[in-house]
Amino acid sequence: MARPSALAALCRRAAPAIALAFALAAGTALADAWPTRHVTLVVPFPPGGTTDVLARALGERLSRSLGQPVVVESKPGAGATIGADYVSKAKPDGYTLLVGAVHHTIATSVYKKLPYDFQKDLSPITTIAMVPNVLVVNAATPAKNVGELVAYAKSHADRANYGSNGNGTAQHLIGTQFQNQTGVTLTHIPYKGSGPLATDLLGGQILMSFDTITPVLPHIQAGKLRPLAVTTATRSAALPDVPTLDEAGLKGFAIGTWFGVLAPAATPPEILARLNAEMVKVIKSPEFRKRMDEIGAQPIGNSREEMARQIRDETEKFAALVKAAKVSLE
Repeated sequence: MARPSALAALCRRAAPAIALAFALAAGTALADAWPTRHVTLVVPFPPGGTTDVLARALGERLSRSLGQPVVVESKPGAGATIGADYVSKAKPDGYTLLVGAVHHTIATSVYKKLPYDFQKDLSPITTIAMVPNVLVVNAATPAKNVGELVAYAKSHADRANYGSNGNGTAQHLIGTQFQNQTGVTLTHIPYKGSGPLATDLLGGQILMSFDTITPVLPHIQAGKLRPLAVTTATRSAALPDVPTLDEAGLKGFAIGTWFGVLAPAATPPEILARLNAEMVKVIKSPEFRKRMDEIGAQPIGNSREEMARQIRDETEKFAALVKAAKVSLE
């Protein structure tokens, strides 16, 4: 029989292992119990844009997997930073999530001061999809290619403008880069999202946009908008006959838009892991892939670590582009 002192020493040595076992059991129980009510996906743009379409496609299928409703809520404004700030300060319980995008990695450098730190205050869950941006004009515009558009804009200064989803978004930076490489001067007109932007583009109030393919594809297919080039390094499967900007003469031009889901930073790791597993399962499903093909998106569904690395790398890349383009906002 062990002496009291030996028994006490044995208990002390075993205590960390016992505590770890209880912690793991508690974490597993927490993940198994979650969710007990609806989950909200916060979209930082108005309804109708790519972020909204992807959030609804994911949410509809995720609700079946989780056994609870998944609600999409729009909180647009300030180049998607209002929605990001809202989620960064939400209760970290897995019930309020952000459908973020490449715009947030750009905003970090564009805005002089943000009320949140995108990498510190939000935890990556997974990247939903990558969607190419496309340079489009109203079908009534005489320009049939990029060269003709540049010439038209230079000779029609009163019409030389482009719309974006807001200051500091990918579309804003693409437009700035386009000007730098073509030498054309364009007036930037920021909108709160793709819906109002498309309305003005269709109505002829603006000359062009660099929006993602998803919201403009139906208008292209209807013959109301004319695609001139995609902004990514390779052509899009949704618009295989449309050249890249690089092919159109803007060498090295390669900017696309990714969309993903993030949670408040202090969300329990067990819930984050459960969210990643459930979302990746949805994103990798044939049903979801079919929906992505319809809207010109490439489904991703990566790990939390891969998404974190993506955010870190793109934040650095865009910081250099923003500095070179001299884009800065209060």
